[in-house]
Amino acid sequence: MGETKHTGPIKLPKKPDPALWVSKVPFGLGKIKPHHIRDTMKVVWENKDNLPYATRILTQGVCDGCALGVSGLYDQTLTGPHVCTTRLNVLRLNTMSAIDEQILNMDIKDLRKMSSTELRKLGRIPYPLIRKAGENKFSRISWNEALNTIANKMKALDPKHYAFYTTSRGITNEVYYTVGKVARFLGTNNIDNASRICHSPSKTALSRSIGVGASTCNYKDWIGTDVLLFWGSVAANNQPVSTKYMYAAKRKGTKIIVINPYHEPAMDNYWVPSIPESALFGTKIADDVYQVNIGGDIAFMHGIMKHWFEMEDQEFGSAIDHAFVSQHVNGLEELREKVTAYDWDQLVTSSGIEKQRMMELAELLAKSKSAVFVWSMGLTQHRFGTDNISQVANLALLRGFLGREHCGLMPIRGHSGVQGSGEMGADPFVLPGGGMDEGNRARVEKVWGFEIPKWQGDIVGVSLENALLPEDHERKLDLYYLSGGNFLETMPNPDFIKQCLENIDIRVHQDIIFNTSTFVDAREAVIVLPAMTRYEQPGGGTSTSTERMVYYSPEIKGPRIEEARMEWEIYVDLAKRVKPEQQHLIDFKSADEIRAEIAKAAPNYDGIQHLKNRGDVFQWGGAWLCEDGVCPTPDGKGNLITVELPELRKPEGHFYVTTRRGKQFNSMIYDEKDPFNNADRYDVLMNGADGKELGIKEGDAIVIYNQHGTFHGRAKFVKIKRGNIEAHWPEGNMLIPKGVYEEFAGIPEYNVAAIVEKAETYFAQKDTKYVEKRIEELEVELS
Repeated sequence: MGETKHTGPIKLPKKPDPALWVSKVPFGLGKIKPHHIRDTMKVVWENKDNLPYATRILTQGVCDGCALGVSGLYDQTLTGPHVCTTRLNVLRLNTMSAIDEQILNMDIKDLRKMSSTELRKLGRIPYPLIRKAGENKFSRISWNEALNTIANKMKALDPKHYAFYTTSRGITNEVYYTVGKVARFLGTNNIDNASRICHSPSKTALSRSIGVGASTCNYKDWIGTDVLLFWGSVAANNQPVSTKYMYAAKRKGTKIIVINPYHEPAMDNYWVPSIPESALFGTKIADDVYQVNIGGDIAFMHGIMKHWFEMEDQEFGSAIDHAFVSQHVNGLEELREKVTAYDWDQLVTSSGIEKQRMMELAELLAKSKSAVFVWSMGLTQHRFGTDNISQVANLALLRGFLGREHCGLMPIRGHSGVQGSGEMGADPFVLPGGGMDEGNRARVEKVWGFEIPKWQGDIVGVSLENALLPEDHERKLDLYYLSGGNFLETMPNPDFIKQCLENIDIRVHQDIIFNTSTFVDAREAVIVLPAMTRYEQPGGGTSTSTERMVYYSPEIKGPRIEEARMEWEIYVDLAKRVKPEQQHLIDFKSADEIRAEIAKAAPNYDGIQHLKNRGDVFQWGGAWLCEDGVCPTPDGKGNLITVELPELRKPEGHFYVTTRRGKQFNSMIYDEKDPFNNADRYDVLMNGADGKELGIKEGDAIVIYNQHGTFHGRAKFVKIKRGNIEAHWPEGNMLIPKGVYEEFAGIPEYNVAAIVEKAETYFAQKDTKYVEKRIEELEVELS
């Protein structure tokens, strides 16, 4: 942890810099780019029935979009107001009125015809609902009936037979903490959260490398660092306000490097709407782009380090910060042996990056006095995601880019508050303040006053699969309690996930809106509970940003869904019904009480108990974790982790496939067109040279298929690494294998090998067993 405190926001320069302009044509007229003014006017129109309330949410509440942590219209990085289209798009979820009763009474078959986008626009869930097995409509029930039904089922089950899940839908630390405590109070460790399918490898890898699973630095450290490196992250699309930070960094002379299979237009040029100069003429973001193979990142990083060790052989100290390493780092010789054992041909083939290009980046970093490494799901959503992040940490440790200004490791979060989910204990592997080890368990038990189960809880993917276990299996999932989330559109292989959901006795959907998973059958009943948003909760709530800022978001005056309840209150009520004789151990009366207990249970969060008013914020851990190189590990040192080169199993003539995001927030799609490249949801991004080899022209109907599924789309030629293609998420999820999880963090694999063909070829050969034969060949070559 660090002693230095964050010094607050800084000002942008006022004088323009034409060298950074994209074009002298004002507002990027004629270019494919977001239309911020038009999009803003659209949001105003959507919220016209509740504009005063919408305005108060934007100006008083903490953003429930990404995890940059904008409070009202301001943050701790730059002065001046900040707002982005992601936050504006999410706004309507908070201002909608209730779903019309006629819609609630519709036949389930008709509701199933609607997409999640259409369902979202119907409005808020107004009151508790139930649909029992065999029924074709939802029925209204009271809160008492709903919670008693759930509680009675839980009483009849072994705690290993039920599970909890929390999404990142504006959920606050108070909710995460309460559900984590309630789960253990009820005797189960089967509790997981949305970070399992996005950043769980980041936390796992950073914990083993430097002893703490969070960003070590601040957004301010971007501004003035020598190199700002984005690895598998399209921050301009997923965290749009961050483009202001990139602009500020460019004005300070920072080099911005992007590593991604696709040369993302959003990270190349951007028109920042709240900076007049950039809004008019655009800003050149990336100084260089390295187009790596999907899954080739470890080989690329091995190449960088291999060249560093070669430089060291020529001149001691030319690449590695030996003063830092000798004092603060373990494992140098083991890493040297591993890295140098690989030959350049292996690294070039696996990474897709030429040797000379790897050497270029290695030398740039070796000459730099500071660097910040930022990454997202391009590195984490792999079966070797933890190893990917460990390699990033290796780079930082070898150069001493840790624990000081303008340096650090930053897993940039895409969802407000999800950073706090694990830190609050809503995770099968951790409790507030630490892991599930004996010492931390005993400490938390003293705070809670009851024993915590010692058996290992299941991650979300395994919990879902457990629904298909035999009835007498000790881990058979019979009840799943979901706070938000739509596994049909976030997990691989949606057909399999639907089968899992259907095989659960009781499924509880605690949410503010319907989604497609709400209408999947259950063996006994589907129960829907209406939740409040973060802005409606009496006593307010807190959320933790990417940079560990804990922000207080107050209750905001406005219209209410009459029967919606605070999420933490629902959990407490349920727990008291299941174990009435011990209800005093779980009986929170207010959000203030929860924050007071968080401060005791999670020592890093000491200070949260003082957050009571709009604008209140503190940063746990100080400005820089591992300040001056001292890590919160047993010996105070960081650990260099040796990593094997992963086998990228792609037969000749096949493609690596990964998923991408368009105009969306998580799985919520806001536009059928991507504003940065004009691709629609069923466009498949591929290299034109690959298309030419296959006889495919741009716009041709194509089929991507493998042993897991088949995707029908159209070819769109873009600047993507040859041999790699991207399909939108969740539309392309049927290609992704079920049941493949990363060894250390449990994140599902979201990358796969597949065959690409013109649709007419695919259908012409379908009857001759041609397709089946090609899939069989693919299976043999990958086994």
